Amino acid sequence: MATLLRKIGFIRLHNRDTEDPKHHHNHRAGGGGPQSASLRGKGGAKSGGHKPAPPNPGGAGAASPGPGKGKGKRAAEPAPRDKPPQPGAGAGPAGAGGPRERAAGARAVPGPGPGPGPAGGLGPAARQQHCTQVRSRRLMKELQDIARLSDRFISVELVDESLFDWNVKLHQVDKDSVLWQDMKETNTEFILLNLTFPDNFPFSPPFMRVLSPRLENGYVLDGGAICMELLTPRGWSSAYTVEAVMRQFAASLVKGQGRICRKAGKSKKSFSRKEAEATFKSLVKTHEKYGWVTPPVSDG
Repeated sequence: MATLLRKIGFIRLHNRDTEDPKHHHNHRAGGGGPQSASLRGKGGAKSGGHKPAPPNPGGAGAASPGPGKGKGKRAAEPAPRDKPPQPGAGAGPAGAGGPRERAAGARAVPGPGPGPGPAGGLGPAARQQHCTQVRSRRLMKELQDIARLSDRFISVELVDESLFDWNVKLHQVDKDSVLWQDMKETNTEFILLNLTFPDNFPFSPPFMRVLSPRLENGYVLDGGAICMELLTPRGWSSAYTVEAVMRQFAASLVKGQGRICRKAGKSKKSFSRKEAEATFKSLVKTHEKYGWVTPPVSDG
């Protein structure tokens, strides 16, 4: 029995002396088994002199490259071959963009529109040319319309082949008037008038005067000037035609009891343009001051 006890104690002493001290340390700390050994292996690696990896400031996982490494460095620095950003909608200041964009923008800006009037917005030379074209087209049409008159009420001859200076022959007046009787008795085939058209015709009236025969009354004044409101800027309308003006003049002669002058000394004196212009200017001022009032027939 004693021998058996000694053997058991020897065995216990042998096992205690042969056990790993580290095993006893870990065992006393509560670690044991394969899991403890695994943890001890990691701890041993940590205590083996290796420095821990620095933490990733970007918060990315282990697969994400850190700053200053790989593609992250190239993305942080602008590539020298990168093209500058193209101007897009709402980007950049006003007027930015290439030559084509600036040119397109310049074309899109509308220019100043034409001003009022028949040739508004044009320069002096262009305005003059425009007025000449308008006047020429209007007068050519007037000549064609007069040539188509069936009653041959008037006829036109150009002075020195000028489209803007006409001699108009009035062939007819009221056949019941004393003026018509005078024309028959004196063998006067027509009453000759001169019309000159200003640069801005038909927006301004022509200047009209009697050339022959010498008339009295009938609103024909010194120099052959004609007292008619529609021949003034105030009474004129661009809708009036030469034919309409001449018909109005023929009616005015009859209403004013116009007669052919038969006085010996006075009948041979012709009308003059200078005198007619002065008389017309004076009567326009008078009528603008006192108004256009048709005088009684007895006053001529």
